[in-house]
Amino acid sequence: MSARFHMFTALAVSALVALTIILGYISFSRMWEYDLIIPGPGVTEVKWLSDYFPPLKGTLGDSRVFFLDSGRPGATVSITAGIHPDEHATMAGLVMVERARPRTGRLIVIPQCNNSAYTHSFPQEATPQFIHLRDAEGGVRKIRGGARGTNSIHFWPDPEVFIHYFTGQKLSGEEVRNINRAFPGRPEGTFTERVAYAITRMVLQEKVDLNIDLHEAWPEYPFINAMGVHEKNADLGTIAALDLNMQGVDIRLEMSPPKFRGLTYRELGDHTPAWTVLLETPNPTSGRIRGITDEKLIIEGRDAFYVRAAQLGRTFVPFDERGWPLSVRVARHLASLQALMAAYTELNPDKPISVDDIPDYEEACRTPVGELLNPASQAAKGGGL
Repeated sequence: MSARFHMFTALAVSALVALTIILGYISFSRMWEYDLIIPGPGVTEVKWLSDYFPPLKGTLGDSRVFFLDSGRPGATVSITAGIHPDEHATMAGLVMVERARPRTGRLIVIPQCNNSAYTHSFPQEATPQFIHLRDAEGGVRKIRGGARGTNSIHFWPDPEVFIHYFTGQKLSGEEVRNINRAFPGRPEGTFTERVAYAITRMVLQEKVDLNIDLHEAWPEYPFINAMGVHEKNADLGTIAALDLNMQGVDIRLEMSPPKFRGLTYRELGDHTPAWTVLLETPNPTSGRIRGITDEKLIIEGRDAFYVRAAQLGRTFVPFDERGWPLSVRVARHLASLQALMAAYTELNPDKPISVDDIPDYEEACRTPVGELLNPASQAAKGGGL
């Protein structure tokens, strides 16, 4: 073959590689854009994490902080959602921003705590980059799929061993990008620790009384359909869990393990006056037994492999052909938020927190999540952020 042919082949391959890189860059750079959020009538102010820790300003670690203030005395309750973006039922935080109206006290909601983790996905896991939810008007709300940990472009390479700064706890090196191993954070730490530090500063500066952290777990994980509480507010968890179980929302109550460090409900409970709770619902897209990981699995929550695993006793939640739809998982979080706020008011009648316009459990279960959000058409009228 002629030298000219080899030259042409080399140029063609180089062009194909360059095109692939460009297309990949365009595809992933779309995830660097903040998701559209359409604040509801309850929102009175919007801040950023950088307001509490200025070095985050201008970085992809900065996240929006929504205030819903009733204007009446009461408790301050913060909701941290999206610590792990691939735990999709944490969209309940987004529902609160777009629908809730406090009657007493105030809410502070960070619907996408770890924005850096929203800027990438796990290609080797074939997880979707975006989730498309149809709203009540037939429009589409697009939400980034995200990953469990901070984007590696913000911290690389991972160490062989991650050491929790305050306690010396040792974990796998990849946990250096898991913000729920980084609390209470530190201002001079890794990118992930700095984001955790900003959240801790928010809780302190806003004098938060109760922080509720939203999560999901894989069906084969023991801590699932559960409420974890710090020991200083064990009574709160007991009352809320009893309320939920009486509503038919089965939930287990567990204390925060004192030797498992870096988690919100352990470290915020230890390092701030706030009472702290962590909630878990089942997420078939994050487990290891699942089949195809696509938007359908995220939204419908049905997986034949998990059905079989449950039959073999390999899951810690029931799993049949109905699966665990996103609407049911979001409904569990919304019901838990209401139960916890009611329990807090019962224990602290001088600092009540009451919130209207949150759909009840049955309504949320039967309503597609997109229809719980404000219609995309409102963004065209200047209603989106």
